[in-house]
Amino acid sequence: MKVLVLGGVAAGTKVAAKLLRQDRSAEVTILTKGKDISYAGCGLPYYVGDVIHQESQLIVNTPEKYTKLTGAKVLTQMEAVAVKSQEHKVEAKNLQTGQMEEYAYDKLVIATGASPFVPEIPGLDLKNVFVMRTPEDAIALRKAVETGEIKRAVVAGGGFIGLEVAENLAARGVKVSVLDFAPHVLPNFLDPELSAYVEDKMAEEGIMPMTGVALEGVEGTEKVEKVLTSRRGLKADALVLAIGIRPNTAFLEGSGIEMFKGTILTDAYMKTNVADVYAAGDCAMVTNRQTGKGAWSPMGSTANISGRVLAENLAGAQVEYPGVLGTGVAKLPGGLNAGRTGLIETAARAEGYDVISVITVVDDKAHYYPGAASFIVKLTADKKSRKLLGVQVLGPGAVDKVTDIAVTAISLGATVDQLATMDFAYAPPFSTAIHPFAHSVNVLMNKMDGNLDSITPVEYADGKAEGYEIIDCTLAPTLEGKRYLDLTSINGEVPGLNKEDKLLLVCAKGKRAYLTQNRLKHYGYTNTRVLEGGITFTEIEEEDA
Repeated sequence: MKVLVLGGVAAGTKVAAKLLRQDRSAEVTILTKGKDISYAGCGLPYYVGDVIHQESQLIVNTPEKYTKLTGAKVLTQMEAVAVKSQEHKVEAKNLQTGQMEEYAYDKLVIATGASPFVPEIPGLDLKNVFVMRTPEDAIALRKAVETGEIKRAVVAGGGFIGLEVAENLAARGVKVSVLDFAPHVLPNFLDPELSAYVEDKMAEEGIMPMTGVALEGVEGTEKVEKVLTSRRGLKADALVLAIGIRPNTAFLEGSGIEMFKGTILTDAYMKTNVADVYAAGDCAMVTNRQTGKGAWSPMGSTANISGRVLAENLAGAQVEYPGVLGTGVAKLPGGLNAGRTGLIETAARAEGYDVISVITVVDDKAHYYPGAASFIVKLTADKKSRKLLGVQVLGPGAVDKVTDIAVTAISLGATVDQLATMDFAYAPPFSTAIHPFAHSVNVLMNKMDGNLDSITPVEYADGKAEGYEIIDCTLAPTLEGKRYLDLTSINGEVPGLNKEDKLLLVCAKGKRAYLTQNRLKHYGYTNTRVLEGGITFTEIEEEDA
């Protein structure tokens, strides 16, 4: 079997390596446009920040090493320009010689990835305009920083790559602004209130977020001197474009391969609509396993997992790829990490779910253990089925463990009731006796079952607490000008409070306010609400009194 693979980064090299482990008799050839294969695209921002020190660390495999390791033939600087599916041939341009060449196949795998989107605006030909897609991009940006050319930079794009680049530039002493046309950074990854929290942390670290702003151009004599936006001009020595990516599929025009918005449509076996043609990676559309709808998931994880499935099917198996959950994790500015999987609240509502959500602030390990901090967790569930729909988590610690527990739960259709008593690992350096994920599930169950009556941060911002008296329930008086109520002093009616009074109970994280509500309910107070996340998540201003 002669297998031709177009693309040699994540999906392409995974397909070839796995296939040749399954079927050593296969004749596998990889054509790739670049000089390198199998490079660490997700590690590029960290090379800029000197977290990854050596250029060589970005290259997972050289073509020579990969060929010896797998048996696949690798041809670099070969750009596919046409797929002749009826003839089972691919036409490619040799970028070194300029010559056109043809390659025959029995099976074709398209894994050509994606390229940075570069808008049509003036000034992008100036020096110190960068993208972040290949090792050469990261090397060029780091060199400019280390030679002292860049003191101020603008990063256009508030997604994963943009924020990671911003964090690493700031770590090198560069003053950074991040702009995005969306209302918030990390659009569609986090719900708006969590994105706003991230923006606040960025600003505290001196990385200024500018959202709802369009990039309009660049000015300068020979190099970048000012970045023009729809709001105002920003003095800068560099512009990093991280606006997004576009699938590398233009060469497929006329091939008969079905596409949607530039992405190749595949079935559960990674097959296209054309016989003997498969696709995986950033150029392919997969499926959202919760909604069953098409999903574009340009992630290294998706590329590798779907590439492995594709290879197994080429080798004769019948393995289905069930799709993605929108899972992601990122290291952000301000010492903050973010994780997410499943349907966030806004997405779940858009899909027609009857949603209930909760925001908690929970310890990430035993509170007395050195380095202990907090997770901010937002859980989303379906009211009727009580199935977990999604999780979002922020914090300086290992947010991936909360995220990955939720991946497993959602993939297996678990309800919150099943998750609450799971036997999660515990030791003080790693977790709390009741795992932070289970703790958050317990709070959500309390809300679902009517044991917790609360107001979410979004509801508070929308004025749903109007008419409520704010009661300070923190361990010691904290909220200036607000009535203070010590939980331990409540042993009956509280002087000065009527049992029908509308009371918003506020503490540091939400837990002490809930305990206060529980005790007040016992003594007949009927109209209390707890502010979810407390003052850790929501700032209580004096004028709200």
